[in-house]
Amino acid sequence: MAASADARNPDKTDPGRQAVTTLPGVGPALADTLRKLGIEQVQDLWFHLPLRYEDRTRITAIGDLEAGEPAQVEGVVEAVEAGFRYRPQLRVAISDASRQTLVLRFFHFRRQQAQQFAPGVRLRCYGAIRHGQHGLEMVHPQYRVLQADVAVEATLTPIYPVTEGLGQQRLRGVIEKALSRLPGEATLELVPPELLSPLGLMPLRDALLGVHRPAPDADVPALLANRHPAQQRLAFEELLAHHISLKRLRALVRRHRAPALPGDAALRGRFVAALPFALTRAQQRVSEEIARDLGKGMPMLRLVQGDVGSGKTVVAALSALHAVANGRQTALMAPTELLAEQHLRSFREWFEPLDIEVAWLAGKVTGKARTAALAKLAAGVPIAVGTHALMQQGVEFRRLGLVIVDEQHRFGVQQRMDLRDKGAGRGEAPHQLVLTATPIPRTLAMSAYADLDVSTLDELPPGRTPVRTVAIANGRRDEVIERIRDACTEGRQVYWVCTLIEDSDLLQAQAAEVAFAQLRATLPGLAVGLVHGRMKARDKQAAMDGFKDGRIALLVATTVIEVGVDVPNASLMVIENAERLGLAQLHQLRGRVGRGSQASTCVLLYQPPLSGLARQRLETLRSTSDGFVIAEQDLRLRGPGELLGTRQTGAMGFRVADIVRDAALMPAVQRVGSAMLQAHPAMAGRLTERWIGAAARFAEA
Repeated sequence: MAASADARNPDKTDPGRQAVTTLPGVGPALADTLRKLGIEQVQDLWFHLPLRYEDRTRITAIGDLEAGEPAQVEGVVEAVEAGFRYRPQLRVAISDASRQTLVLRFFHFRRQQAQQFAPGVRLRCYGAIRHGQHGLEMVHPQYRVLQADVAVEATLTPIYPVTEGLGQQRLRGVIEKALSRLPGEATLELVPPELLSPLGLMPLRDALLGVHRPAPDADVPALLANRHPAQQRLAFEELLAHHISLKRLRALVRRHRAPALPGDAALRGRFVAALPFALTRAQQRVSEEIARDLGKGMPMLRLVQGDVGSGKTVVAALSALHAVANGRQTALMAPTELLAEQHLRSFREWFEPLDIEVAWLAGKVTGKARTAALAKLAAGVPIAVGTHALMQQGVEFRRLGLVIVDEQHRFGVQQRMDLRDKGAGRGEAPHQLVLTATPIPRTLAMSAYADLDVSTLDELPPGRTPVRTVAIANGRRDEVIERIRDACTEGRQVYWVCTLIEDSDLLQAQAAEVAFAQLRATLPGLAVGLVHGRMKARDKQAAMDGFKDGRIALLVATTVIEVGVDVPNASLMVIENAERLGLAQLHQLRGRVGRGSQASTCVLLYQPPLSGLARQRLETLRSTSDGFVIAEQDLRLRGPGELLGTRQTGAMGFRVADIVRDAALMPAVQRVGSAMLQAHPAMAGRLTERWIGAAARFAEA
């Protein structure tokens, strides 16, 4: 019982709460490096779990290799070729007893390294197999020169998240030292036994040792698939920690008062009457749900999800009317300047005829313009639209009543809290409305948005035409370009979207500029425009305006046009290298066409051969335009991290859990989470700190 009491009332004797510098060999420099990974206490090392495992327990014959799979091979160097024509590269051909050849390709190498690969030298290599120009190849494999027979590894090799200056081997050594301090089960466990026992899960101590030190007789396929009982035990606890943190966040925000913002029927009537379109039933229903929340004296926490083109912006505007009618300010934040500018144009078009001013603040607003914008916010301008610049220090609102965050998954919880804090004063917190054009599958909503109520815009405005989607191999590129010529000759407009696998604005921009030059040369009679993220704002805006006005027939763009762009006359979109994008992003891009009454087409131009995953994605897109079906499939194929966006501070980033694979755990997670918050709040707090670390403080925000 004493050990259990220690777990509930931790003190300095808790081995998990001690600083990593108490471990042998961990000095200030290594501690600083570990801090970059969020590792400050010994328990942070226990829960710094492997991203994956490498199976170096066997050698695969070159003749049995399959593209797309990692493998370990052994072979003798047959030939070496160093080339410097376009960029330095070293190609090493090896063969084995299967009499097949594998090419090792290096783009970064030293002269001494190249000299190691003399014909006749025996190598053991590990890496991903892919199709090359001359058969199968490994790019930058891990390798060792074998002077004699060397035994393969006895167990799977864990691969951990690392950072610059910290390699796998050194980190494994530090984790081993931390594991030697693992206490007994009673001290380690933070979920009360009466809640845990009925679930039949493995003890936590066994689970931690099982994932960090896989036993020689461990179920290898289960570990590689993250379905081992040890991983399931840890997945349950990680999902529980995230769920509890979001529930605490919601409860703590709800403790604040919020300004009651009842609607003004006359103002709403004037606004709706001036719109150039009729509201859909779904827009009316969701607006009523929001109105009920805004009329209460506690902060609204609501997510509005809707498919591409379902009309979320006008719902946001109707919400802002409530703040205007009660002398409160609204701040609308979008993740990119392009999307924020689209909202700004819509809001000014709708609000300025009603004498409601809309201010603008983004990173590019500098000098006198920035000073003027800040003064307006401080003076109480009714509506402010902008990017993350709205959250920066020095930005003050006079009476912020409503915060609207578009594309929530591009921001972390911390950023949403920062904007909320701009309006926290006199014990009040502003209402929060979150918009997303990525439909959230139910399993994801239960996990990632447990702090929000969810409304769904499940109806598209009338007049939208279904978009026909076709997948065409890059070898038929000339046919696609002729289709563009025909469409533009008939007076229609076309998008050509460039994608690159590298996550680099510069490379994306270069790809778009090359395509722009080629298309302009191939289609000399057409007005061709260019938009990418590295252009000056005024040049980007000029191209967008030219396309909206019809002066530009063909717009070459990077994925910056993914959201927010509305040109009804655009009826053809070509997405180059479509196999490189995820389903959600392809669906977002496709949503830029089909906004008018003309039949529209989206061409997915791909580079063969397609991987099995890419083929599934393109086939799904061809077969359905239902955003929820696409989101479910995207979640199944790629996982929540991709669907929600990149991992950020305060955003959901799971170490071992997967909310698709582990969806069956969610009912137990919700049940145990509710019981712990009610009966064991201190242990619930320690559990979130253990798993979420520094991000757990957002639950106290």
